Order: sequence, then C-alpha cells, then structure tokens
Amino acid sequence: MIPRTLSAKLKKLASKFPVLAVTGPRQSGKTVLARMTFPGYSYVSLENPETRDFALNDPKGFLGKYDKKVIIDEVQRVPGLFSYIQGIVDADPFRGRYVLTGSQQFHLLNKIGQTLPGRCAYTRLLPFSLAELQKRSFKDPFSFPGTGKNAKKSGFSLKNLLFTGMYPPIHDRKIAPGDFFSGYVAQYVERDIREILNVGDLTAFGNFLRLCAGRSGQLLNLSSLASDCGISHTTAGRWLSLLETCGIIFLLRPFYKNFSKRIVKSPKLYFYDTGLVCYLLRIRNTADLAGHPLYGSVFETFAVSELYKSFVHRGEESPLYFWRDKTGNEIDFLFDVKNAVAGEIKAGETVSSVFFKNLLYFNRINSDKARLCLVYGGEESYAREGVNILSWKDLP
Repeated sequence: MIPRTLSAKLKKLASKFPVLAVTGPRQSGKTVLARMTFPGYSYVSLENPETRDFALNDPKGFLGKYDKKVIIDEVQRVPGLFSYIQGIVDADPFRGRYVLTGSQQFHLLNKIGQTLPGRCAYTRLLPFSLAELQKRSFKDPFSFPGTGKNAKKSGFSLKNLLFTGMYPPIHDRKIAPGDFFSGYVAQYVERDIREILNVGDLTAFGNFLRLCAGRSGQLLNLSSLASDCGISHTTAGRWLSLLETCGIIFLLRPFYKNFSKRIVKSPKLYFYDTGLVCYLLRIRNTADLAGHPLYGSVFETFAVSELYKSFVHRGEESPLYFWRDKTGNEIDFLFDVKNAVAGEIKAGETVSSVFFKNLLYFNRINSDKARLCLVYGGEESYAREGVNILSWKDLP
C-alpha cells in the first residue's frame, strides 16, 4: 500500500483528542489510511447491514463492544451514535479513543459540530497526490527547487497521469480508468445524490455533472450553467453544493485584498481529479486527451488540485486563491501568506518569456511583492528572469 501524507498528522492528533474524524470523497482511501495509521485498533463498518442495525437499535451496547481504540467506518450512517460518543468521551476523555470516517462531509461535520465541539479533530483525505504516488519525501508547498536543471525523471507520463487520475483503486488494483469511473459515478455519486437531496432526474444531474467537467478551471457562471442544463438557477446552486459535499469539486476563491473594485469576485470551479474529468468529457485515451481543446484546462485542474492537496494532506486549511481583474489579467494561483507566492500555470513543455507577463504585472501593481512561480508541462525546474519555473513533476 502507498503511504499517505496525512498519516503523520493523524498520529499527532490522536495524542491530543479523544475523537478523530477523517472525511473525503468515496474511494479516496480513508479506510486504508485509518487502518494503516492505527494497526492496533479494532475496525467496524456501518456499511454492513447487520452492524448498522446493531448500532441503530442498541447504540450503548454497540459502543460498549467497541469501546476504546476503534475505527468506525461510514459513521454518518448512524447519526444517533454521536450523542452517545459525546457522553462517553466527556466521562473519560481517553485520547485517540475513536477514529471516525465518513464520505458525506456535510452530515459528518454537522453532527460533529452539534455534539463533539472541542472533542474531535477533523481532517480530510483526497485522492493520491503526485508526491504520494512517487513515494518521495514531502515537500513544503512554499519552497521552490534551486536554480540549475533537474534531470531526475518522475517515473510517470504526464498525459497518462492526467487521464487516469489519482483515485487509489486505479493505482493500487490496476483498474482501468473507464471501468472504475463508470462504477464510481453510478454507485457512489448517484447514491449520495439520492440520500442527500433526493434528486429524481438522474439523467439531468448526469448532464449537469458533464457540463461542470467542461468548465473545470473556469470562472463559475451559475446562470450559464443552469441555462445550458435546462434547470433553474436555484437547482444548479443546490446541485453544485452537493458536488462540493461529495468531494467531487471545489471552488477556488478570488483574492481581492488591497485591490480596487475592478477585481473579479466570482470563484473558479475545479474538480479534484482529472481522471474523472476525462471520463465525463468522454476522453477515451491519452491520444484523445493530447489533442483535446480542453487539455490546458485539464492540466490546470491537475496543478491546482495538487497544490490544494499539499495543504489538506498536512491537516491545514489551504491559503490558495486566484486573482483576476476585469480586464482579463489573471494569476492562476496565489498563496495568501507572508512572502506570498503568485503563480501561472501553462500546459506546454517549453517556456516563453510571454508566460511571465501577468506575474510581472501583478508585482508592479501590488505593494507587497510576491515570489513568482510558473508551473508548466516540461521536465526541468529552474529559475529564469526572477521567476521560479516548476516542472509538473516537482509539485509539492
């Protein structure tokens, strides 16, 4: 099994909190992570009908059987357990007592907020990061490679990685992406839809999902999305929130501190996984992907998702934003921290000075100068004209 970056953070949190919660999209590896990180713990899954029935009808007896050092999988399936867990940890705040996992982020967070504030440490697990697949040591996302050419090969083909995506079963069990994603959408995404929102027209929702995939990496225009799908603006908003809840998409917020009202304030829509994007766009292989008009957007989705994971998998809130003014000048990503990082993303394998235009413009109009970075589709990382040029394979 491939080690996960989040494991180290979970071990630290287990020494401080009686309850740990791990949420994230289905099939992102939460169960494997919990069992690898805490090998001495008992394990029980509430997906099992008999086990779920036991927990529903006799929560005290269930928690009496699984008392200390236990992993409870898909805990949101029996929401009544949370009140009993609260009583147990209040009476005996044994640290690291429960590890709870769940795929429906909204339900899990809602119950934790109601019953376990201050008692539970919350973390999120996304599909593999590139660093995890490469089995290389973790890189601080704020650091950059030094100058000079980096000749080390990544061991992966960029286009193949974009096409397959990062979901663990594809890599651990060598499942063909098409086989995995067809089942994933039918079994997990649509099931969660029924459970959370009781969506009746799954055909319309499937069309909505594909339209979202075609907009990954673009400014969110909910009215246009609703119109193209033939649904109301309100319905489009509810469905988009559902995709966020299920860990399929995220919205990257615009950065507009210290700037005038001429800054765009709509978020950008991104999928967490490019393999799912390719599947929804009906891209059949890497050759189709290479010639696809949305290849640049797929690459940008990959880069932004990797940057996002570099914080989430450390158990941290992401300080990731983008910046765009109303005349079209844009910074693809921005770390809103001291010694900020402003970055551009280009899918090409060669670097041109014209790629630096928006980065240099941003620093000219910004009183707080940012470190500048260009992520591109080539193999070498180096410095040029005051910009750190970062190969896709060196993303943190």
